[in-house]
Amino acid sequence: MNKTYQIGDQVLLIDTKRRQYLVTLKEGGEFHTHSGVVFHEKLINTPEGTSVLSSSNSIYMSFRPSMSEYIKKMPRGAQVIYPKDIGAIMMIADIYPGAKVFETGVGSGALSMALLRSGANVYGYEIREDFANRAKENVKVMLGEEALERYSVKLRDSYEKIEEQDFDRAIIDLPEPWLVVPHLKEALLSGGIIVAYSPSIKQVIKFREAIANNGFSFAETIEVLHRGWHIDGEAVRPDHRMVAHTGFISSGRLLNK
Repeated sequence: MNKTYQIGDQVLLIDTKRRQYLVTLKEGGEFHTHSGVVFHEKLINTPEGTSVLSSSNSIYMSFRPSMSEYIKKMPRGAQVIYPKDIGAIMMIADIYPGAKVFETGVGSGALSMALLRSGANVYGYEIREDFANRAKENVKVMLGEEALERYSVKLRDSYEKIEEQDFDRAIIDLPEPWLVVPHLKEALLSGGIIVAYSPSIKQVIKFREAIANNGFSFAETIEVLHRGWHIDGEAVRPDHRMVAHTGFISSGRLLNK
């Protein structure tokens, strides 16, 4: 990666109130805000961390977006899995370089990006073409063309069948994950891990019943709560606001068939 910003780079602009704006640098480009215009030419060929002034002399700090920051700001069609849950899913699913991972319900590609950055080979199913295209574009922007070589997204309905076999891991982000379980019983390798992300506890109950009836064991369900802390010298307290429930993460491992 070039050490200075170049045309086409994604840049995160942050104002003095810590509001964040994702900008793609363009020749002659302008970013218009309530605090004036930020001219792209002031950022091109400057190093990451550069501060720039808008036309109204407002200060904006600049950084390359982290994956977490990009996920929150990237173009999306479907609701994304948030970074706090993605981190837990990656650990629970035990994603490793070279793993063959089945992902159904790719949406806008947030989880796909984390899987690909970890070195996995991802086979995605999505029923909406616009979502599939958006996911591939977001992966390309964040990770580059190389990642697309390990990313296959098909317009398929995993409720009906799964064409491929011998997956190491499977992750489901669908309204009725229990309908996919019988197919994954055949598509996963023995010892493979299945993970489902579900907003509702009623979805969790049905999913847990399905994996119990299809040869999976060691079932677990968790939720991740994200609470920041205010630190000012020795004066500390939890933040008044937190990111609480967004979804349940349920998992199991396939016994020898």
